[in-house]
Amino acid sequence: MDVDLNASTIIGVLLLLLLLLVVVAVFRSVIKVQQGYQVVVERLGRYHSVLQPGLHFLVPFFDAVRQRIDMREQVVPFPPQPVITSDNINVSIDTVIYYQVTNAYSATYEIADPMTGIEQLAVTTLRNIIGTMDMEQALTGRDRINDQLRSVLDDATGRWGIRVSRVELKAIDPPATVQGAMEQQMKAERDRRAAILTAEGIKQSQILTAEGEKQSAILKAEGQAQATVLKAQGESRAILQVFDAIHKGNADPKLLSYEYIKTLPQIANSQSSKLWIVPTELTAALDAVQKGFGGGRSSGGDEPGPTGPTGVDFENAADVADVLKETTLPDIDSALADARGEANRAVDDARGSVSDPTQIPKN
Repeated sequence: MDVDLNASTIIGVLLLLLLLLVVVAVFRSVIKVQQGYQVVVERLGRYHSVLQPGLHFLVPFFDAVRQRIDMREQVVPFPPQPVITSDNINVSIDTVIYYQVTNAYSATYEIADPMTGIEQLAVTTLRNIIGTMDMEQALTGRDRINDQLRSVLDDATGRWGIRVSRVELKAIDPPATVQGAMEQQMKAERDRRAAILTAEGIKQSQILTAEGEKQSAILKAEGQAQATVLKAQGESRAILQVFDAIHKGNADPKLLSYEYIKTLPQIANSQSSKLWIVPTELTAALDAVQKGFGGGRSSGGDEPGPTGPTGVDFENAADVADVLKETTLPDIDSALADARGEANRAVDDARGSVSDPTQIPKN
């Protein structure tokens, strides 16, 4: 009886252990792969498969997970690395690398530590690139450095199942002494540009000022010219009105002679007067004035011409007035010149006809 009880107990314990072992095996054979990851599975120590995202079953005691790999793009910052430029200046460069695993098998079996390999390769490549540049080229050629570094890393990591998408230089820090000299150089460059801009501004201001003065002088000269023309036109119109009034009023020669005598003091006091009337020639000058209006008697005894009611010849006065009204400014100037010439000739004739001042005829 006791023997049967012990056998039943042993069998129950064994069955319980077997059931527990089956549960553990089933639990371990079920694997769930998250999105963005891949799982490398080995069977009996050898590569078997790469599990994609989803639910998978493994053979208990035969299959084992070797590595779970993140297939998303990774961002890895590297610590500052000291490098030397071609002009023997030590600079410190911080880099950031963007990479992504494209082949889980190669990333597992082709390299033991991908991150260490990428870091060391980036440092050596960066030193080679910076070694061919001077300090100024390194500071201004970041894009070229990034492209060259990314190209070298991408080619080297391709067989590891890794793709380097981007490489960025976070900072390029020169030594403190070089940085101070660079700041002084940049300050001098800014001062030079400011001086150039100031000089350009002064130049443009002077040009605009000179242009304004030029336009002002031109407008002033044009205004003076127009004023002179208008003044001459006004004087010519006044002459025409006086002439027309004399013609219509049929003026007496004695009145004209009297008005002429009244203007003699003004002519004498004028600074622009060129003709001086000698008292002994006064009657001859009056005869010349009378002759200019076509009336009176000549001193030489010539026959008198046709006269008006007051003795003044206005036979062709209307025609002369019409001609003067149509005369332009240049014609008026020439007419005034001709009139001055006629007056001078009349005075000369008067002087020649009177040899003795006592022979001047009296009215």
